[in-house]
Amino acid sequence: MSMKEERLQKVIANSGVTSRRKAEQLITEGRVKVNGSIVTELGTKVTSQQNVEVDGIPLEKEDKVYLLMNKPRRVISTVEDDKGRKAVTELLSPELDQRVYPVGRLDYDTSGLLLLTNDGELTNQLIHPKYSIDKVYVAKVKGIPTKEELLKLKKGVTHDGERLKCVRSKLLEVDKKKGISMVELTLHQGKNRQVRRMFESLGYQVEKLKRERFGGLTLGNLQSGEYRALTPHEVKELYDLAARNVK
Repeated sequence: MSMKEERLQKVIANSGVTSRRKAEQLITEGRVKVNGSIVTELGTKVTSQQNVEVDGIPLEKEDKVYLLMNKPRRVISTVEDDKGRKAVTELLSPELDQRVYPVGRLDYDTSGLLLLTNDGELTNQLIHPKYSIDKVYVAKVKGIPTKEELLKLKKGVTHDGERLKCVRSKLLEVDKKKGISMVELTLHQGKNRQVRRMFESLGYQVEKLKRERFGGLTLGNLQSGEYRALTPHEVKELYDLAARNVK
């Protein structure tokens, strides 16, 4: 009976080292070895009996960890930062043995729901637009967008040559005296500073931004900076949601 073969980038992602997309980059950059030989071909398949190294470090199979964090503002959604800013991983308990990585990113000044995991396969499914996972944000906006402007966000706007759009837009609250509003946007894309840029394209400034929901997950009672482990049922729901929504 032959050993099961899997694509090299999937094996790397499943090991928890990084996402599949990043794994592909590592391969093409010549930073991956299989049985001591550098491999740069993305179509390469390997078995569990072969030795895979990334940057000279052998892959180790880790127990999968899935965390949901209420990310504070002024914390960066990376493992480390070359500018010396605090990273979300610094908020985790030092007793956590496994390395985990943010699922996508929340901007430095954006707070709210952030997932962290060492499951690269799930990460890839949750951040890729083709899986159509709802990411719901609430923005405090300086000004009061009209219905027509909110519809324009849904149809799509162009900012710095990039097409940005939301799936749904909804005006939640209006304070005419202060000239501010609360707007809910649902995205499938995950572009850099996307919500802020979309409003900028309409001439509005976002004063505060928070992600309230990711798929079927919400923050619940988590305070800023707190996190919890996902339940097995919640993990299964995320996988099932991606499978149902894939285009």
